[in-house]
Amino acid sequence: MSLRTKLKKVLPSISITEQEALDAGDVWLEGSIYQGKPDFSALRAVPAAVLSADEKAFIDGPLQDLLGMIDDTEIQNGIHLPDYILDFLKKERFFSLIIPKSFGGLEFSPYANSTIVATIATKSSAVAVTVMVPNSLGPGELLLHFGTQEQQAHYLPRLANGTDIPCFALTSPEAGSDAGGIPDLGTVTKGMYNGEEVLGLEITWDKRYITLAPIATVLGLAFKVVDPDGLLGGKENLGITCALIPKEHPGVELGNRHDPMNIRFYNGTTRGNKVFVPMDFIIGGQKNIGRGWQMLVSCLGAGRGISLPALGVSTAQVAFKSASEYAAVREQFGLAIGQFEGIQEKLADIAGKTYLQEAMRVLTTEGLGMGLKPSVVTAIAKYHMTELGRDVLDSAMDIQAGKAIQNGPQNTLASGYVAQPIAITVEGANILTRNLMIFGQGVMRCHPYLQSMVESIHSEDKNADKEFNRILRKTVSYSVANSLRAFRLGVLPFTAGASSTLPEVREYEKAAHKLSAKLAVYADFSLLVLGGKLKQAEMLSARLGDVMSFLYAAMASIKYYEQKVSSSEREQAAPYFHYATRFALQSAEEALHKFLDNFPASGTRKFMRFITMNYSTKMPKISDDLIRELAKQAQLDTAFKAQITHLVKPVKGDGHYINEQAYKAKMASLGELAKVKKALRAKTIKAGIRFSITLDNALAANVITAAEHTQLIDYNTKREKAIRVDEFDFDMNLLDDNAQPVNPLKSVVNQ
Repeated sequence: MSLRTKLKKVLPSISITEQEALDAGDVWLEGSIYQGKPDFSALRAVPAAVLSADEKAFIDGPLQDLLGMIDDTEIQNGIHLPDYILDFLKKERFFSLIIPKSFGGLEFSPYANSTIVATIATKSSAVAVTVMVPNSLGPGELLLHFGTQEQQAHYLPRLANGTDIPCFALTSPEAGSDAGGIPDLGTVTKGMYNGEEVLGLEITWDKRYITLAPIATVLGLAFKVVDPDGLLGGKENLGITCALIPKEHPGVELGNRHDPMNIRFYNGTTRGNKVFVPMDFIIGGQKNIGRGWQMLVSCLGAGRGISLPALGVSTAQVAFKSASEYAAVREQFGLAIGQFEGIQEKLADIAGKTYLQEAMRVLTTEGLGMGLKPSVVTAIAKYHMTELGRDVLDSAMDIQAGKAIQNGPQNTLASGYVAQPIAITVEGANILTRNLMIFGQGVMRCHPYLQSMVESIHSEDKNADKEFNRILRKTVSYSVANSLRAFRLGVLPFTAGASSTLPEVREYEKAAHKLSAKLAVYADFSLLVLGGKLKQAEMLSARLGDVMSFLYAAMASIKYYEQKVSSSEREQAAPYFHYATRFALQSAEEALHKFLDNFPASGTRKFMRFITMNYSTKMPKISDDLIRELAKQAQLDTAFKAQITHLVKPVKGDGHYINEQAYKAKMASLGELAKVKKALRAKTIKAGIRFSITLDNALAANVITAAEHTQLIDYNTKREKAIRVDEFDFDMNLLDDNAQPVNPLKSVVNQ
């Protein structure tokens, strides 16, 4: 009995669902990371993301107008999204970002799509999700790639101009992350449609968590198809299929809602019992019966790589801008709180991770803009960028403390804080994404020979043994080369290569090569020792996935610093870059150590540690000095800081505007404030009970001029407004600056 035959008996074959997921997508930069040789040449060759003239005009025009229309407090205290918001979204074609111009759409790039969704999210999560879903995985995307010409001609113009609102129903009460287990069933049969008997499907479904379902006019539906009577002349179980069903079609139930964290986007249920639809309702027609899962996984890039990471980035940029401005303006014990090291530690972490998020957003959308569908990279982006968004927002809440927990128009953090778990939960919950998808798909897609080897093991071809032996020899050579490279870099670390022209980058590029070399060895030995059990060893495989992810993040940080930061702003950007890159590399190294510490085979564990010389941490550390430097830089009003908070566009009167006005007034008054503080220390003047009285004393003592006094009074007025919180009367009506009720706010319960 050959080795291949023995392996065939013990090694499970790849299921059809798994095979379709593996076939649907591209291998990109993550392939070189997995194989131990990060391809920095390919990284630097990725075309830089830039907005077209049309995209800039849309962002400066309709998008800015939308931001001015949104009152998130009104939305969150209401029941429905205001009609004027929905009408504006339809009129300005916000639902058509991915639809080609030939069908009346905007046909924007992934980078523009991400920028628009993220910018809206800085103002309102509810509106952002409403825009995000039609431009993500759903009817529009599926029709573009798989629809018939007739379906495209009918639906795409209607989706582009808002005549039709789409939703897509996949999740069932009994099948969430396990999409292959959906119980919804369509039976091939004949029925009446438009007065004629036609071949079609009788479908029964029960779906939940479906965004836009309550207001949708066209339902995208995923279900399994069976043909018990053999009407199609083939097998009985035909697999997952996707169809488009108009809301008004008999038997379709839409309209009921869920309440996702009180964030007022439309999310709800849809049901149908023995609803007959003709074959023409199947996306792509009858020939696409059973191709639904392949269709879905091939289109996941928009949701996982664009929309959900955009929500994470928007959260981070809001948190950074808000926290840094507050830290500079808010004073305690006679000092701006940003001068206290406890605050600086949090603020530096926010700043560094916000930079890292923007770098990952740009690189991922650049890859998608090349026409690639890198399923592993988009899973990395979805998981880590939503998690980093949550991490950063928690720190910003800590810095703003009491101000952050009081609801109202001035609170820039609360809505995002409540909404953040939504992005983490949808399109593959983050636990699933980290533990099963990133390395689970990565190992099969990124290993140069593994998928071919598994296919040859289960092949029925007469030359299967010969093919298997050929692949096995290549695999052994590949693994030996990985081990030798890792050993060389462990013993002679100075031999690691780097091609960057910037000295501050070269150290990190070399570090990425060293960590990647270790990853390749650990992945090889995991497959050799654990084999098929690696899939069940989720904590181990997740850590290897973390290494891939953080090395991808480090590469994104490097590319952004080299290509997106002008030479004149490098000094401003350097602390952000160093913090972000060191965080990514340290996190990757920590994951490697945790993997080794918990590897079940002690002999193999010791050998892996020896062959990679992995006995201690060696990555550049985030020092206290770097934290202080970055925290100081984060509180300055610089061009680079504006660049990595560009998604936040203050609108006159909103919380961002109030914070920014106070912050900019202080930055413009630092010299004058220094005069006052110097006089206080010298006891030339007395401090007043309120700062305005101190300023009057300074004017009387000729410490400041009348013009400077006016300037500082203006700053103080803006400061007091920025540090206050919203106030309501007893019936929770918002009060204005004169303690008079604004438009009465009603709770959801009262409505």
